[in-house]
Amino acid sequence: MKLRLRDIHLPMRHPFTIALGTTTVQHNLLVELEQDGMVGYGEGASSHAYESFTAESMRTALEGARAMIEDETLTDPTEFWDRVLPVLGHNRFALCALDEAAHDLWGKLNGAPVWKLWGLDLHHFPFSDYTIGIDSIDKMVAKMKEFEGWPIYKIKLGTKDDLAIVRELRRHTDATFRIDANTAWTAEQTIAIAPELKDLGVEFIEQPLKRDDWDGMKRVYAESALPVIADESCLIEEDVERCQGFFHGINIKLTKAGGLTPARRMIVRARQLALKVMVGCMNESSVGISAIGQLLPLLDYVDMDGAVLIAKDIASGVHLEKGRPIFPDENGLGVRLLES
Repeated sequence: MKLRLRDIHLPMRHPFTIALGTTTVQHNLLVELEQDGMVGYGEGASSHAYESFTAESMRTALEGARAMIEDETLTDPTEFWDRVLPVLGHNRFALCALDEAAHDLWGKLNGAPVWKLWGLDLHHFPFSDYTIGIDSIDKMVAKMKEFEGWPIYKIKLGTKDDLAIVRELRRHTDATFRIDANTAWTAEQTIAIAPELKDLGVEFIEQPLKRDDWDGMKRVYAESALPVIADESCLIEEDVERCQGFFHGINIKLTKAGGLTPARRMIVRARQLALKVMVGCMNESSVGISAIGQLLPLLDYVDMDGAVLIAKDIASGVHLEKGRPIFPDENGLGVRLLES
């Protein structure tokens, strides 16, 4: 295979604020793998919460593995992932981008979408939410109205006005709400606020406490009026089992887990443990979002609005129409790069 790397800069539609920081331009890494005249694409997304995983650090990690990667002939992306894990396991963000590109290439080489090669079908899958970043209440209402008609909105919280925000947003829509506190709350706060959030039409709360506050999460799991979903507490395969008895479900991020290969294993283990399964996105283009799309038939919930949150996409692929995922008639992940 031939490996190519490209830095991509994705201006956000609006400054995107969560409890952990604000993004105005998303700096990601695009990975291209070429074999037998076909090219596969994958994306690694940087994050405020994981400052050591930047586009630069992903590039450095992949350059360090270039000789090994280019010596490979891709036949099975899962076996390829297992071989490169010892070399790239220290940088799961880079590994994710490589794994997505390998799956896209694999699908194109075999003349079929990845979901079909996995034996899945598209008869049933969840709709995506649209995420409203932290802002003034008026601006959060305006952001929601900009994408009116979505069935689900994910509301980022972690402010002194959290209940007031949800109350005001509820005045303008009948849609389902999901709350993501990004580790900003305490156990006491979560337990106290959950009953009113439930009355306001909130479906679940995502990662209310710090990722290692297991004692607090044990209380929340037992006493919260709403289900709780792990995000920062469930990064890689080994974290899934720990979440049983502390969370009602897990939110898998491909970037944090290391790609589609570990994500599928995490889904299997979560099902064995009777945990609900969600896959969420970072701020990604349609390259990363289309990778998530391949998993849709396996999920209870999905948050794949990353390409909606950016001002200009670099690719076409699986996209959303008022939350409904639309699949292109393309092989692999369904990705085509747009002319810049």
